[in-house]
Amino acid sequence: MTLRWVPGWNGLTEPEAVSYVAAVEAADGQELEFGVARAINDFVTGCKQDEIWDAIKACCILAGARTLDGALVSLVGGAPTNNNFVAGDYDRETGLVGDGSTKYLGSNRATNADPQNSNHISVFASSSSQAGFNNLIGTRLPGDNNSARAMHLNSGPGIVGYHNSAGATNVTQSFSSGFIGVTRLNNSSTVLRVNGANTPSSETSSALNTLIIPVFARRTGVSTLDGFSDARLAFYSIGESLDLAALDTRVSNLITAIGAAIP
Repeated sequence: MTLRWVPGWNGLTEPEAVSYVAAVEAADGQELEFGVARAINDFVTGCKQDEIWDAIKACCILAGARTLDGALVSLVGGAPTNNNFVAGDYDRETGLVGDGSTKYLGSNRATNADPQNSNHISVFASSSSQAGFNNLIGTRLPGDNNSARAMHLNSGPGIVGYHNSAGATNVTQSFSSGFIGVTRLNNSSTVLRVNGANTPSSETSSALNTLIIPVFARRTGVSTLDGFSDARLAFYSIGESLDLAALDTRVSNLITAIGAAIP
């Protein structure tokens, strides 16, 4: 039986959260724990308070749902396309794990769907990749950084974020888990956020490519991808420029609250 949430009842006040919870429960075939539903509602409320909600154009919470089908219901935008993930890849508390080889999600959002000078991508990694080089989310044409929106774990260790510019923003420090995001603020400024800290960069923007953004890999052509990730991800978002520190706080609180609500 699917529970129909009503705005304002038992603390669920956001219409987007009400609709999302109902859709997840329909996909799962059973109700969510109230604490999980409330965590989702609090996330939406917090993003609106921080004035970042409207910048999120595609978003999936890859945790909390009881089934993989439920986890692939989108909070914002169109649902992702599942490529090769199976039920055993999913954990309600920590999210979906890649295999570093064939498994990825198609976000169904084009790289250039957001403005050239206002865009972001982000993920929450419950555990980082075991491989030396892998892509968490994004697109990049071969040999062309300029049109890219991509973020990957680099060998060495480090996080690299390309955001439609000739150069990349790099953080050469170890990473094990947490929020990672990159945003373009304007035509000359980008920010990469890793381990709770922002790293700014001054790179002039270029026109974005037209490829569909994948998660757990990087698209290099209409039908080609590289650097598949074996990280475990519990969240991703794509959209316009926003405050990465605010999103980091909201996403981190969301994943913590979901974990606490699951018996």
